[in-house]
Amino acid sequence: MRSRWQAFQRARQERGYITRYERAIFPLVYLFIYMKWFMLLEETKPASYAIVHTALDDRIPFIEAFVVPYYIWFIYVIATLIFLFFQRGAEDFYRALFFMVIGMTFFLVFSTLIPTYQPLRPEVMPRDNIFTRTILRLYATDTPTNVFPSIHVYNSLACMIALNKTKALDGHRVIRIISSLLSVSIVLSTMFIKQHSVIDVAGAFILAFFVYRLIYSSDFIVNLLHIREREFSLGSSNRSYN
Repeated sequence: MRSRWQAFQRARQERGYITRYERAIFPLVYLFIYMKWFMLLEETKPASYAIVHTALDDRIPFIEAFVVPYYIWFIYVIATLIFLFFQRGAEDFYRALFFMVIGMTFFLVFSTLIPTYQPLRPEVMPRDNIFTRTILRLYATDTPTNVFPSIHVYNSLACMIALNKTKALDGHRVIRIISSLLSVSIVLSTMFIKQHSVIDVAGAFILAFFVYRLIYSSDFIVNLLHIREREFSLGSSNRSYN
């Protein structure tokens, strides 16, 4: 066991990359911090809120079936990160990860400094069906506060961009189309089930635009983490132990 560990460390130093297993540490730690901070925000009752509402919000219909893509978002984000995590090289994974981290951190800081509230939820459901009952359960666990920018929208854009950028999906046009359509449906779902205002959605798009320029139009992340553009697969990882 000791010799295998020494071989692992020697290979790591010689090759100069962050191993696949080390890649998992930061996102897990960040997720823990994010959830703790977010729950604290949800439990805090500030003296006042910035109301997020436009006349356009009142014209958007309530369509309960869109709760389905709203919940699929959780699978979409996790699946995207896992897929990129197990691809050759770390660059695509870290670009997607830090795209999300920057936006989510911005959201936490903004919500701490300027608590927001959206008064869009219907007082009474217009219909009684499995979708409206699911939305009622969602409303019961997720307050209409701390809504700007929409992380559902922002991370959907992050996933769509990452899957369209990665070379691992070259030649898989159908997957990229499905990803794009799913992202669009998630963006619409936030407004159709009255979880977010148009302002929250627009804020997510604007933030994503600027973060995109930082993450994908420069080598900022690569240089920051000292990641070399090289291939690293589970096979090569296993060979380093032998």
